Amino acid sequence: MEMKKDNQYIQEAIKQSQNSVNAGGYPCGAVIVKDDEIIAIGLSNGKNLFDATMHAEIDAIRNASKKLQSRSLEGCTLYTSMEPCVMCFSASFWGYIPRIVYSCARYQVNKNYYMGEHDISAMNEKNYRRKIELYHHKESSEDALKIIKEWEKNNNK
Repeated sequence: MEMKKDNQYIQEAIKQSQNSVNAGGYPCGAVIVKDDEIIAIGLSNGKNLFDATMHAEIDAIRNASKKLQSRSLEGCTLYTSMEPCVMCFSASFWGYIPRIVYSCARYQVNKNYYMGEHDISAMNEKNYRRKIELYHHKESSEDALKIIKEWEKNNNK
Protein backbone atom coordinates (compact mmCIF):
# COMPACT_ATOMS: atom_id res chain seq x y z
CA MET A 1 0.00 0.00 0.00
CA GLU A 2 2.83 2.41 0.83
CA MET A 3 4.30 1.99 -2.68
CA LYS A 4 0.99 2.99 -4.28
CA LYS A 5 0.82 6.08 -2.09
CA ASP A 6 4.48 6.84 -2.82
CA ASN A 7 3.59 6.89 -6.53
CA GLN A 8 0.77 9.34 -5.92
CA TYR A 9 2.76 11.71 -3.72
CA ILE A 10 5.97 11.67 -5.76
CA GLN A 11 3.89 12.63 -8.81
CA GLU A 12 2.52 15.56 -6.82
CA ALA A 13 6.09 16.63 -5.97
CA ILE A 14 6.96 16.44 -9.68
CA LYS A 15 3.87 18.53 -10.46
CA GLN A 16 5.15 21.11 -7.98
CA SER A 17 8.50 21.18 -9.81
CA GLN A 18 6.62 22.25 -12.95
CA ASN A 19 4.74 24.84 -10.87
CA SER A 20 8.10 26.10 -9.61
CA VAL A 21 9.37 26.50 -13.17
CA ASN A 22 6.11 28.20 -14.20
CA ALA A 23 6.63 30.69 -11.33
CA GLY A 24 10.15 31.48 -12.56
CA GLY A 25 11.94 29.20 -10.12
CA TYR A 26 14.12 26.14 -10.44
CA PRO A 27 12.87 22.68 -11.51
CA CYS A 28 12.35 21.15 -8.08
CA GLY A 29 9.16 20.61 -6.12
CA ALA A 30 8.27 18.98 -2.83
CA VAL A 31 5.31 17.93 -0.73
CA ILE A 32 5.07 16.81 2.87
CA VAL A 33 2.53 14.16 3.80
CA LYS A 34 1.17 13.27 7.21
CA ASP A 35 -1.57 10.72 7.86
CA ASP A 36 -2.16 10.27 4.10
CA GLU A 37 -2.77 13.98 3.57
CA ILE A 38 -0.57 16.54 1.82
CA ILE A 39 -0.04 19.16 4.49
CA ALA A 40 2.50 21.34 2.67
CA ILE A 41 3.98 22.03 -0.74
CA GLY A 42 7.30 23.59 -1.61
CA LEU A 43 8.71 25.35 -4.64
CA SER A 44 12.33 26.13 -5.43
CA ASN A 45 11.89 29.87 -5.67
CA GLY A 46 15.08 31.29 -4.17
CA LYS A 47 15.96 33.17 -7.34
CA ASN A 48 12.79 35.27 -7.22
CA LEU A 49 12.81 35.71 -3.45
CA PHE A 50 16.54 36.52 -3.27
CA ASP A 51 16.90 33.70 -0.75
CA ALA A 52 19.61 31.11 -1.34
CA THR A 53 17.98 28.79 1.21
CA MET A 54 14.58 28.69 -0.51
CA HIS A 55 14.85 25.22 -1.99
CA ALA A 56 11.62 23.27 -2.51
CA GLU A 57 12.30 21.00 0.46
CA ILE A 58 13.02 23.94 2.79
CA ASP A 59 9.87 25.72 1.57
CA ALA A 60 7.80 22.59 2.26
CA ILE A 61 9.38 22.13 5.71
CA ARG A 62 8.65 25.75 6.63
CA ASN A 63 5.06 25.47 5.41
CA ALA A 64 4.46 22.17 7.23
CA SER A 65 5.94 23.51 10.46
CA LYS A 66 3.68 26.56 10.28
CA LYS A 67 0.63 24.42 9.58
CA LEU A 68 1.36 22.04 12.46
CA GLN A 69 2.63 24.83 14.72
CA SER A 70 5.65 22.67 15.50
CA ARG A 71 9.26 22.37 14.42
CA SER A 72 8.91 18.59 14.74
CA LEU A 73 7.62 16.86 11.64
CA GLU A 74 7.67 13.38 13.15
CA GLY A 75 5.26 11.09 11.33
CA CYS A 76 5.66 13.02 8.07
CA THR A 77 7.21 11.98 4.77
CA LEU A 78 8.99 14.44 2.49
CA TYR A 79 8.51 13.74 -1.23
CA THR A 80 10.78 15.67 -3.56
CA SER A 81 11.41 15.64 -7.29
CA MET A 82 15.20 15.70 -6.80
CA GLU A 83 17.52 14.11 -4.27
CA PRO A 84 17.91 16.63 -1.45
CA CYS A 85 21.13 18.61 -1.19
CA VAL A 86 23.09 18.61 2.06
CA MET A 87 21.24 21.70 3.33
CA CYS A 88 17.81 20.20 2.68
CA PHE A 89 18.82 16.83 4.13
CA SER A 90 20.09 18.59 7.26
CA ALA A 91 16.88 20.61 7.58
CA SER A 92 14.93 17.36 7.30
CA PHE A 93 17.05 15.87 10.07
CA TRP A 94 16.55 18.85 12.38
CA GLY A 95 12.84 18.85 11.53
CA TYR A 96 12.62 15.21 12.65
CA ILE A 97 11.34 14.00 9.28
CA PRO A 98 11.75 10.22 9.41
CA ARG A 99 11.40 9.46 5.68
CA ILE A 100 12.38 11.09 2.38
CA VAL A 101 11.26 9.82 -1.03
CA TYR A 102 12.96 11.43 -4.02
CA SER A 103 12.64 11.04 -7.77
CA CYS A 104 15.85 12.12 -9.53
CA ALA A 105 19.12 11.06 -7.96
CA ARG A 106 22.00 13.54 -8.00
CA TYR A 107 23.99 11.37 -10.42
CA GLN A 108 21.20 11.84 -13.01
CA VAL A 109 21.54 15.63 -13.23
CA ASN A 110 24.25 18.23 -13.79
CA LYS A 111 26.87 17.95 -11.05
CA ASN A 112 26.67 21.72 -10.52
CA TYR A 113 23.24 21.23 -8.91
CA TYR A 114 25.02 19.80 -5.87
CA MET A 115 27.97 21.43 -4.12
CA GLY A 116 30.74 18.90 -4.50
CA GLU A 117 30.48 15.20 -3.89
CA HIS A 118 28.49 15.20 -0.68
CA ASP A 119 26.44 12.03 -0.46
CA ILE A 120 23.43 12.21 1.84
CA SER A 121 23.27 8.40 2.04
CA ALA A 122 26.80 8.31 3.45
CA MET A 123 25.99 11.16 5.83
CA ASN A 124 22.88 9.31 6.94
CA GLU A 125 24.85 6.12 7.65
CA LYS A 126 27.34 7.99 9.84
CA ASN A 127 24.59 9.66 11.81
CA TYR A 128 24.61 8.28 15.33
CA ARG A 129 21.45 10.04 16.57
CA ARG A 130 18.83 8.80 14.14
CA LYS A 131 18.65 7.74 10.53
CA ILE A 132 16.26 9.07 7.93
CA GLU A 133 14.77 6.43 5.66
CA LEU A 134 15.85 7.44 2.13
CA TYR A 135 14.01 5.96 -0.85
CA HIS A 136 14.97 6.65 -4.47
CA HIS A 137 11.70 6.34 -6.41
CA LYS A 138 13.43 5.35 -9.65
CA GLU A 139 10.21 4.70 -11.55
CA SER A 140 9.41 8.43 -11.55
CA SER A 141 12.88 9.72 -12.49
CA GLU A 142 12.09 10.22 -16.17
CA ASP A 143 9.05 12.36 -15.34
CA ALA A 144 11.16 14.66 -13.16
CA LEU A 145 14.09 14.66 -15.61
CA LYS A 146 11.82 15.80 -18.42
CA ILE A 147 11.02 19.00 -16.50
CA ILE A 148 14.67 19.53 -15.55
CA LYS A 149 15.90 19.08 -19.14
CA GLU A 150 13.24 21.45 -20.48
CA TRP A 151 14.20 24.04 -17.86
CA GLU A 152 17.90 23.67 -18.73
CA LYS A 153 17.15 24.10 -22.43
CA ASN A 154 15.23 27.34 -21.77
CA ASN A 155 17.63 28.77 -19.19
CA ASN A 156 21.05 28.11 -20.70
CA LYS A 157 20.89 30.76 -23.39
